[in-house]
Amino acid sequence: MPYITRGALLAIALLSGTAQAAVTAEEAARLRSSLTPFGAEKAGNADGSIPAWTGGYTTPVPGFRNGGRRGDPFASEKPLYSITADNLTQHATKLSEGTQALIRKYPKTFRVDVYKTHRTAAAPQWVYDNTFRNATNAKMDDGVVKGAYGGIPFPIPKTGEEIMANHELHWRGEAWQNDFRGYLGTASGQRVLAVEGMGEWQMPYYAQGQQDKFNGEHWLVRLVNSGPPVRAGEAITGRQNLDPDKSGTWVYLTGQRRVRKLPNACCDTPTPATAGVASFDEIDVFSGRSDRFDWKIVGKQELLIPYNSNRLHTPAKDGDVLLAHHLNPDHVRWELHRVWVVEATIKAGQRHQAPKGRYYIDEDTWVAVLGDRWDAKGQLWKTIWAHPVVMPDLPATTPQQQWGFNDLISGAWYASGVVNERPVHYRTVPRRSDSFFTPEAMAGEGVR
Repeated sequence: MPYITRGALLAIALLSGTAQAAVTAEEAARLRSSLTPFGAEKAGNADGSIPAWTGGYTTPVPGFRNGGRRGDPFASEKPLYSITADNLTQHATKLSEGTQALIRKYPKTFRVDVYKTHRTAAAPQWVYDNTFRNATNAKMDDGVVKGAYGGIPFPIPKTGEEIMANHELHWRGEAWQNDFRGYLGTASGQRVLAVEGMGEWQMPYYAQGQQDKFNGEHWLVRLVNSGPPVRAGEAITGRQNLDPDKSGTWVYLTGQRRVRKLPNACCDTPTPATAGVASFDEIDVFSGRSDRFDWKIVGKQELLIPYNSNRLHTPAKDGDVLLAHHLNPDHVRWELHRVWVVEATIKAGQRHQAPKGRYYIDEDTWVAVLGDRWDAKGQLWKTIWAHPVVMPDLPATTPQQQWGFNDLISGAWYASGVVNERPVHYRTVPRRSDSFFTPEAMAGEGVR
């Protein structure tokens, strides 16, 4: 499956068994030559279907205003070809197992429209500079990232755990807010609004010039629900630390009129942010604690993945992008990119509903764009997806909390971050005070 050489695979296998602290200065120098500033291969592939990276996409979309609907810079492009149940065998080597399973499960409605590849990933120069420093300073200490700040921690990764840390800490801005909806799709084809509200997000890890104040809390979030009516007024606040033992999540329940700390806000525990439809570690394909699993680098692969997904946000109605059993293929863009393939296997003595997972992490952005999970019976259970969007105003290419999953056994599915009918898609905002993301602040603004 992976395209990398046998020698490279052997080197990765040898290194995966050791505790690598950081790369050498000689290795890090490649970030200024053959590799992009984030550690991807700068060159294109052999046949040119993946172009060379030349700096990413930083041209503002005409007419864009902060928080408004982003236009599609590639709207005029047409698919190069489409993959359906009829020609799946011909293209199977370029598709994840989960994507193949979706085509087989919904042969009349699900397809993969493949477009020209654009390597749009970009970031501010200060993020690149921090990434360069992290390469020789960052280390993984008993599952905790240390010595990293303000950039990709491991741009030249040696272990699967480092790659997943890169995903967790990938560049997506410092502070922003957006409206959101989450929909549950039932096996019978019904669509149910599970959550609607406003989110405030902040990454102290990317607070420019604030490294001396960084205490390990890399992700702050506060969500307040406005719907559906039965959930209006509910709220959740989370503070995620590089040391997961120091993380905390609190919920405000209108019926109780009190704030409660969740005892186990991680892993396969259902998250209130999705009305319990998804687990905490399915958010953004994978998030949170990784210490329940052993992580193995399978290799690198040229794979068709959702990418440059601005077209998914351009329709004015939610119903235009949501079909009965999956997203509407008319509005989903797939491109060929190189991805890291990482497998997770449950550790001895640990428990998880999905004891095996495989994740596909885009080499340019370190975003986990696809993930497949197997249940305890060894059945391919869920395929999880995210849709990176071109945001040249940051600049970045990252999902706008647009992720979801398809349950390949039950037929249910979930789409998070649906913004088509919402007024605020992704609005960059000034950094809020630390006290805003606290249970006390959430309690003080509680309703009902």
